[in-house]
Amino acid sequence: MGAVRIDDVSKSYGNVEVLHGVSVDIADGEFVILVGPSGCGKSTLLRMIAGLEEITSGEISIGDRVVNDLAPKDRDIAMVFQSYALYPHMTVEENMAFSLRLGKVGKDETQKRVANAAAILGLEPYLKRYPRHLSGGQRQRVAMGRAIVRNPAVFLFDEPLSNLDAKLRVQMRSEIKLNHQRLKTTTVYVTHDQIEAMTMADRIVVMHDGVIEQIGSPLDLYDRPANLFVAGFIGSPAMNMLDGTIDGADFVAVDGTRIKLSRPPQGADKRRVKLGVRPEHLRLDPEGIPVDILTVEPTGSETQITARLAGHEIIGAFRERVSTKPGEKLAIRPEPGTEHLFDTESGQRLEV
Repeated sequence: MGAVRIDDVSKSYGNVEVLHGVSVDIADGEFVILVGPSGCGKSTLLRMIAGLEEITSGEISIGDRVVNDLAPKDRDIAMVFQSYALYPHMTVEENMAFSLRLGKVGKDETQKRVANAAAILGLEPYLKRYPRHLSGGQRQRVAMGRAIVRNPAVFLFDEPLSNLDAKLRVQMRSEIKLNHQRLKTTTVYVTHDQIEAMTMADRIVVMHDGVIEQIGSPLDLYDRPANLFVAGFIGSPAMNMLDGTIDGADFVAVDGTRIKLSRPPQGADKRRVKLGVRPEHLRLDPEGIPVDILTVEPTGSETQITARLAGHEIIGAFRERVSTKPGEKLAIRPEPGTEHLFDTESGQRLEV
């Protein structure tokens, strides 16, 4: 069983606490991504699961064993790092087989596991090559193969794609997800890239300043962010935010601009709030709210327009071709039912 249980785990370096009572349950076979900005504690938490960092308090279990005091080699995990860390003097085949030979696995079984991993990862033509003769994507696949041959209960990935170019990252995202679907091995994956998290994870754990802000499926987090941090972190371009107050069924921005709410929250009249609207949920409407155009960026599939509204810069992502240019005005409105409201002081989502 590869279930992982993280129960009220904290981590301190001297008087500096970097993780504050983190708890997550990861089901056997689940693909969970820890995401957040640099310094949020996600890599520290992953290293604690691996046994590379000591746990200050709390418990981590893998399967039915508490692993707090177990050495990394006894935890039945395999880790893939940002750095490929391949042995340059060994062939692909030798790199993948190295940990098995250290573990005294028989020659026939080692060859069988290496051949199976090579077939899964498309590395069969490269088994006799050295790392210096491989591309970055191929080296990362070798690093993954070295983990796969161990048949671990849990795979741990620490930002494995950050050294690759944009095209290779897209390719490797797909390959990692496909491999997880084949192998069904519990996977805990760390990244600061929310696009990686959205496209790959069964569930996402959003972290910030050593605490968990929200846990949920990618679309749960996208459609119902729990607070301002999650709303701003998940989604690219980021969610637009306006400051203002609730006045009956309207949101009134600080400059007096009124936006009709399709679902005003109960008991929130005169409350200071932030209104969030995702760029793709803005629509062109001749009778909408006039905005001043700052930039126009056609990408082919859509047109992204940066404009000024109520003292804020906002971004609209329109599927249609928009004939406008900087300095002109455009009228827009939020698509009904897509507004997000957050309490200004607490940052928490207001239910409607």
